[in-house]
Amino acid sequence: MWYFAIALVFGILLGALAPLSIPLIWARYLSVVLLAALDAALGGLRAGIEGKFDFAVFSSGFIVNGIMAAGLTYVGDRLGVELYYAALFAFGYRIFLNLGVIRRELLTDWRKRRLERQGKTQA
Repeated sequence: MWYFAIALVFGILLGALAPLSIPLIWARYLSVVLLAALDAALGGLRAGIEGKFDFAVFSSGFIVNGIMAAGLTYVGDRLGVELYYAALFAFGYRIFLNLGVIRRELLTDWRKRRLERQGKTQA
């Protein structure tokens, strides 16, 4: 689990320090691919907390979701329809769903540990 936190901090630092400019035409594609990556990362964190993490599922979801989001955006651009909104909605929903589950799991674990400590100090 610490690997995720270290990778996140490293990625943020690298992104903040890198003198990189994204062309405006790629902005849509990058936004949906970043949302897909964030969704996969939070899904992996959720699976890790629940004890169900599988690297093959995580890595395939990371790659396939990114390709699908970019492909949907590309098709929408060619058709003149804002199809990337569908990807934004789907990934946004899943991100908040995963955050809710992660928050509940962490709070439940914290409360359980706190009650165990209180039980040991009272005994």
